[in-house]
Amino acid sequence: MTTRRLRTGFTLFFAVLSMLVSSLPAAAAPKTVILATTTSTQDSGLLDVLVPLFEKESGLQVKTISVGSGQAMKMGEKGEADVLLVHSPDAEKKFMAEGYGITRRLVMHNDFIILGPAADPARVKGSKAAEAMKRIAQTGALFASRGDNSGTHAKEKGLWKAAGVDPEGQKWYQQTGLGMGQTLNVAAEKKAYILTDRATYLSLKKGLGLEILVEGDGKLLNLYHVIEINPV
Repeated sequence: MTTRRLRTGFTLFFAVLSMLVSSLPAAAAPKTVILATTTSTQDSGLLDVLVPLFEKESGLQVKTISVGSGQAMKMGEKGEADVLLVHSPDAEKKFMAEGYGITRRLVMHNDFIILGPAADPARVKGSKAAEAMKRIAQTGALFASRGDNSGTHAKEKGLWKAAGVDPEGQKWYQQTGLGMGQTLNVAAEKKAYILTDRATYLSLKKGLGLEILVEGDGKLLNLYHVIEINPV
């Protein structure tokens, strides 16, 4: 993601936060906005930079809750957040169709990548994403999955489906139930393959010992949307 695109995306994102607050009566306007967002936006360090800038300019406080996209949308359904920043398009469309969100806007994108040990036992380097997943399954090479209904997990499941593979219950398929950063550490420790967003990898790559083996496939596009929650 380029700096220019990042700046444009988050300008729109924080504009939505401002509109949400300004649309309320003065007496009801909150001093704190609750943002439920993905672990990738937190682990990549983006929010550590941008949230303080918004708070300084707006006079508001942003309470950030970092969870997977699926859990963030569950919070939205329960009215436990004001705004979502998520990256699970199919689930987001369902969320909007069911009336939980007022607006949904594309704010930024980066991409997913498949990492693995330098030895690359499944020989996936340079292949397309679905083919890489098929080779991992065929060789029984260890794969670390978040397994947490996050946007990354949803993308991963889509790639397994495209590969014609059901990894559930396989010994080589290990689900952590953790966020992106923690799951990357598990993959590094076990020398496993893993699907991750590029931004989190770049933030944490020092010491991981994992290499980018698959990238640039159109199926690996990673779109982020901001959703304003319906307060009714």
